Amino acid sequence: MIHLEKIEKEFLQGQEKTSVLKGVDLEIKKGEFVAVMGPSGSGKSTLLQLLGGLDVPTEGKIEIDGSPLHQMKEKERTVFRRKNIGFVFQNYQLLPTLTVEENIAFPLHAEGKITSEKSRRVQELINSVGLKDVSNKRINLLSGGQQQRVAIARALIQNPAVLLADEPTGNLDREKAEEILALLSTFHAKHKQTIIMVTHDIFAAGFADRIILFKNGRIDQIISRKDDNYAQYLAHFMA
Repeated sequence: MIHLEKIEKEFLQGQEKTSVLKGVDLEIKKGEFVAVMGPSGSGKSTLLQLLGGLDVPTEGKIEIDGSPLHQMKEKERTVFRRKNIGFVFQNYQLLPTLTVEENIAFPLHAEGKITSEKSRRVQELINSVGLKDVSNKRINLLSGGQQQRVAIARALIQNPAVLLADEPTGNLDREKAEEILALLSTFHAKHKQTIIMVTHDIFAAGFADRIILFKNGRIDQIISRKDDNYAQYLAHFMA
């Protein structure tokens, strides 16, 4: 599903270049749930921006489902992103004056009139994320956990090939965070959704098939759920 080859990313700060990603190679399979961890400044968020087509690498190749994202111009990336990438952010980025249903349906308006089929899709997602009873409420009347559920449903409304989540539980307490992680796991297991989640929380990372550790712009370590030391690794960091 995702292929990264020798990815470099530099930013110009004044007269100096800062290298954020340094030769990153990565393969992510269709239907895989991957957590990306590492200290601040290690390149996690930059990686997510490149995968989402919000930026382009200085060097290297990025292919998503066979499409060369690194070769696309900005307008092409925008169209590709709208059809193939779903985003979930830490601060939700919802429209507060719209209802739950209106927020979830919002991305569909970019493709014209809301058909009956699209309306059914909206209702299915509202039910899937457990928000049927508040579907006509405005976003500013919801709890943080409910708002993140709306954000997840909105990100999935276009049936994206890839779901990118940037600290999706960062603003939530442990109970609400568990609910969101369980929801993501459900979509991953039931719909074979490919998910890449950036997180600082090892508890959240424990829901993933693999944990990719970044350090100084490079992949330092990859730990798989299939590894014998996976449980011990999680226990060490959660202690």
